[in-house]
Amino acid sequence: MDIMNDSMAQREEPLLPLDLPAWKSALNWIAAIFTSLLFIVAGLWKITDPISAAARLAQAKVPQNLSLAAAIVLGIAETVAAVLVLVPRFRKWGAWLGSALLVAFMIYIGINYSALRGADCNCFPWIKRAVGPGFFIGDAVMLFLAVIAGFWARPSQSKRSAVIVLCAVTVFALVSYGTTAVRQRGIQAPATITVDGKSFSTQRGRVVIFFFDPECMHCFDVAKRLSQLDWIDTKIVGVPTVHPQFAPDFLHDTGLKAGISTDLALLKKTFPFGDPPFIAALENGRQKAPITRFEDPEPAATLRQLGFVK
Repeated sequence: MDIMNDSMAQREEPLLPLDLPAWKSALNWIAAIFTSLLFIVAGLWKITDPISAAARLAQAKVPQNLSLAAAIVLGIAETVAAVLVLVPRFRKWGAWLGSALLVAFMIYIGINYSALRGADCNCFPWIKRAVGPGFFIGDAVMLFLAVIAGFWARPSQSKRSAVIVLCAVTVFALVSYGTTAVRQRGIQAPATITVDGKSFSTQRGRVVIFFFDPECMHCFDVAKRLSQLDWIDTKIVGVPTVHPQFAPDFLHDTGLKAGISTDLALLKKTFPFGDPPFIAALENGRQKAPITRFEDPEPAATLRQLGFVK
């Protein structure tokens, strides 16, 4: 009987909390809190605004047909990592998941470094940074914190509870995406906006509102392709998101025949999006669809499906 009890005690011993010095315990908690904060903000942003997150990923060279799914999956993984690393009995699992995500992210940026060098990387939305040597230093600091959070954590336990966390976050992500998709369709546009200094009604016929950055080469390429489409009785309104004084030259150089509206604040509040380019396709004052994909054959394929172009 004593032998059996000793054997059971040995099997249970790895599940007991580690007896850490106070400074190690404090550092472990600090690292866990910062790691959790990092991933909860990044994950919830992707889950609650998957369309904007997908647009950011597409700009980071993720194929557009995979960008939305990637945004949702990454949002789930980051949120699960944030929850797990904050709970002591799950901390080691959460820390290793967070570390794996950071390593994979650094490898991906490294592979695409030449194409992305100098580009804004806002995958963690409250951190504004450009791809360059400093990018890897920042991610190395994040990785160090995640490793510290896991290294001095006790062995994780209760796989069933961890799976429940995963399932709960996944359900939340899918419900959030469904709500966002429904909300995006049928949005009522402002009755009138100012276009070329005059009042313009959005309530009659088909209207395409094209948000662009006049200094963005991706926006420039999209505008050139829009200029080559065979439009079916559709009015096009261009809305510069920055430097409106450059908008006329942008439209002239791309050949896109469109009016210019400076009602950015009103229109972006009505049709929220992340970074440009972005298209709101309206019919009789209501949005039929938001367009965030711009790799061939988009946006022509969606506009054709909606009946805006031949």
